[in-house]
Amino acid sequence: MAREDHDPDYDPRDPMDQAWVLDEADRILSEEHDIPELRLRERRLLRSGAPSLRDILALRLARSRSWLRRELALDPSPLHLSIVFAVYRETGRLMPVDRHPHGEDLLVQKIRQLEWLCSPFPQVTWEMLVVDDGCPDGSAAVAREILVERCPEAPVRVLELAEAIRQGDPLPFAEPLASTDQSRKGGSIVYGLQEALNSRDPDPRHILVYTDADLSTHLGQVGLLVRHLARGEKLAAVGTRRHWRSAVVKEGSRDRRGRLFIYLWKGLLRPISFITDTQCGFKAFPDPVLREILRDLVEPGFAFDMELLLRTETLGPGRIARVPIVWIDSDEASTTTALAPYLDMLKAAARMYRAHPFASPEADALAGFIEGLEPAGWRRLLEVVPSVIADGEPGDFGGKRPVGVDDLELLLSGDEADRWASD
Repeated sequence: MAREDHDPDYDPRDPMDQAWVLDEADRILSEEHDIPELRLRERRLLRSGAPSLRDILALRLARSRSWLRRELALDPSPLHLSIVFAVYRETGRLMPVDRHPHGEDLLVQKIRQLEWLCSPFPQVTWEMLVVDDGCPDGSAAVAREILVERCPEAPVRVLELAEAIRQGDPLPFAEPLASTDQSRKGGSIVYGLQEALNSRDPDPRHILVYTDADLSTHLGQVGLLVRHLARGEKLAAVGTRRHWRSAVVKEGSRDRRGRLFIYLWKGLLRPISFITDTQCGFKAFPDPVLREILRDLVEPGFAFDMELLLRTETLGPGRIARVPIVWIDSDEASTTTALAPYLDMLKAAARMYRAHPFASPEADALAGFIEGLEPAGWRRLLEVVPSVIADGEPGDFGGKRPVGVDDLELLLSGDEADRWASD
């Protein structure tokens, strides 16, 4: 499991904290430690009593840039990074912290993070694609204003999914989107990835990354993803918040929902059950892989990550790298903390299960249970999450499964609640 008991000394919304971690990473790099030394130093810090979160992040950033330097030393040919994220009701977080209670200055900070990572390497170029997912508050317009006023030279494009749908742009979905209401983030991320591919000739040295709009994941960690992809070692690199070398700050009830979600989907999508954190907003793919898997997608909602991972695993079993990251929950202004996305994602997982040839009687029963689950039933399950799930290790949920469909149905009916009740 990820380390969560940190000294709370880092706030991603604080410009001074942002500057400190970059300066400290630069200082560490100036000492010219090799990568094994940095890894050993980081592990010692993680195993200490209550490690400083900003010290861990600074070390992780130093290691990220060290890996990028090493990859470029092995292959000095040009490397291009495309970073995609979606915005929906992010006008507050686009603002600086002194202008909005949820302000993160997210666009400016993401640009600075990428500049820090890439500026020492002239053969590395990057672009950022910000995709408005039908935001009723005009996130696209706010982002454009910020770019003009504060970052006019930054290689950033602001796209709007609604405009692409109106113009009839060919999006890689088997059933074309009729409106942004069908997207729920996935449509916008996929649109941004497709646009990044369309703007360049096919190139294995083109790495595409998608992330979340908030500052939960520092983009200076992108080098940790690139190290697995730049020379074709892996087909995808995905950040994980559920590893002992991950450093995570998160809100408790959200984790409770997350564990139940993981337990249920792992009973359906067995080929990717080795991936515990499918929903971490920090994933990277090489250009050729994305051109293959972005064909006739069926899931434009929040569960689109699962479909991309399933397709990647089909291309090459065992070639998805899981990368421990530093991650700080931005739950206060999150648009995905409500109950509905989790249930929607489970139903999407059931659809994916029905479409792929890895059926079993147990999974068939679970798919039927999820397909019939209503919001009230999901809320009921959250109230009585069995302790073996609420307190269990999500990495083990793909193996022995102590809570079956019969148990879940009994919990919904109110029977045997005491037997399974969590503290």
